[in-house]
Amino acid sequence: MKKPAIKSIPYEEFKDNETLEALVAELNKERTNVVLGKLDDLINWGRSNSLWSLTFATSCCGIEFMSVGAARYDFARFGFEVTRNSPRQADLIMCAGTITHKMAPVLKRLYDQMAEPKYVVAVGGCAISGGPFKGSYHVLNGIDKILPVDVYIPGCPPRPEAILYGMMQLQRKVKIEKFLGAKNKHQKRGCMPDEPIIVTNNPIEEPDSRKEEA
Repeated sequence: MKKPAIKSIPYEEFKDNETLEALVAELNKERTNVVLGKLDDLINWGRSNSLWSLTFATSCCGIEFMSVGAARYDFARFGFEVTRNSPRQADLIMCAGTITHKMAPVLKRLYDQMAEPKYVVAVGGCAISGGPFKGSYHVLNGIDKILPVDVYIPGCPPRPEAILYGMMQLQRKVKIEKFLGAKNKHQKRGCMPDEPIIVTNNPIEEPDSRKEEA
């Protein structure tokens, strides 16, 4: 493990927990509240509760996304209310709707313009697998063909509660990432995420390769 380099604190003092505990005890005598924790946890707590999404809706799932932002469901409670029109100011793309082959390069360009770390949420059956247009000549059968998807929210369209639950799962994913001291998988986006989150209570059936061959 690489030793952390801090200008004002030598590495020996950085590992001296007894001195830190004595300092905390001295501050507590003066009734000063002290909270100790990892910087990763503090940063990820702030990041997970201030996820800014790119406004990107191409069909009916976008209406459900609008209803989540309205007063009845109000996703401002979770810190999701800030939606940006510029990919350079967004943390995630919530792809809500059908992606045609003509729209696919536009979606990919917007994703490339976002700063790391960035996330992708596939909302609805069209974004996940093509939905009712699967097999059509003009519709992309799932945005995971061109983008690494972090959370899948199935439905046609999914209810606002499902979208809220999917965003909460993304929050959990952000909270366990290592922002400092280790390399995130988001820094090497050549491969897809190892374990995308699928928001469903039903068991996922693996496709039968024999049926596909037939």
